Amino acid sequence: MAAKKHTSLDRVLGRFDSLDPASRANLVQRLARERRLLENIFNVLKEGVLLADADGRIEYANQTAEKLLGVRDDELDNVILWRLVPGLRLPTIAADADADKSADAGHASHAMTREIELTYPERRVLRLYMEPFRSEEKGGRHQYAVILTDITSDRENTEQRIENERTSSIRLLAAGVAHELGNPLNSLTIHLQLIERRLKKLQGASKKDAGALSESIAVCREEVKRLDGIIENFLDAIRPRPPDLRETDPAKVLSEVLHFQQREFEDRGINVDIEAAADLPVIMADRDQLKQVFFNINKNAMEAMQSGGLLRIKARADDDNVYLFFGDTGSGIKQEDLAKLFEPYHTTKQNGHGLGLMIVQRIMREHGGQIGIESKEGAGTVVTLQFPRKDRRVRMLK
Repeated sequence: MAAKKHTSLDRVLGRFDSLDPASRANLVQRLARERRLLENIFNVLKEGVLLADADGRIEYANQTAEKLLGVRDDELDNVILWRLVPGLRLPTIAADADADKSADAGHASHAMTREIELTYPERRVLRLYMEPFRSEEKGGRHQYAVILTDITSDRENTEQRIENERTSSIRLLAAGVAHELGNPLNSLTIHLQLIERRLKKLQGASKKDAGALSESIAVCREEVKRLDGIIENFLDAIRPRPPDLRETDPAKVLSEVLHFQQREFEDRGINVDIEAAADLPVIMADRDQLKQVFFNINKNAMEAMQSGGLLRIKARADDDNVYLFFGDTGSGIKQEDLAKLFEPYHTTKQNGHGLGLMIVQRIMREHGGQIGIESKEGAGTVVTLQFPRKDRRVRMLK
């Protein structure tokens, strides 16, 4: 019925000039009724609904969006979304050759989801979903449909929920850890037994026996290292420690992590392109936790790409924040999975444990930062890390 109704209306509008005054008046009244109906529908929604042009100028906002952003209907003509939501309109790293051109124009080519924190008109935490599209008018100008969901109460209750679910979470983790530990422990047991037998026969041992013994010891060491990694992930998930915040150069820490992962990038045939501003400001961060964040993001990018893939990393800053962008040319993420990325145990990997991004998000929050993920299935993913500048922290404390 709806499709026929709109088709009928389009036909009437197409011959508007030929209508008599009475028919025009009836048509105007009909359009006004339909507009009021649509506005009533949008205004009863609990989610904020926005329509913005390519420059971020808000063209429409329902009542929930006005309340969340602290603007009135008569103020919309002068409101720019990018200013209301700092860090939203950021250069996007695309996988194709026109990436920079597209990013500079501010025209994202795919959907974006991220959590944002606003302090005006009151402190709120919102989940934002933004979808770009072209209008049907001549020229097809760029526009953005934006959905805002207030998750403040969810965030405030997170700690309580974590405490209530701690027992069951630990049980699930313990079961996973026990399974993961099984194979390397068995391998350790076998090789240690071999070492024990060979040690008993070591008198007058040949070079061949000595070499075999060294090989068994090397295997044991690698398995112990693997166990350490599993246990470390386990402890980070169930017993997070507060960050030791100190002046930190994020570009230097990133360089150290990339150097550590260089061999794995080379083995997988993946190229890394880095672009960092020379005067990138320092942030207050825990170096070890920052390394963990970079390591997890790089690891995810590697595992999403085939040989010949490209990881593009950019580091930039504005007056308030430092931004790091990690863009890969991998398989991308399904839209239905985007909202679940930070949930514990949710993973799209065959051998993943679903804790990596949860840990990354927790670390970013404890650093006063934010993480955003943009992805298009089959095209790649962009992860954005936003850290407050050190001098911004100082201004906030004064």
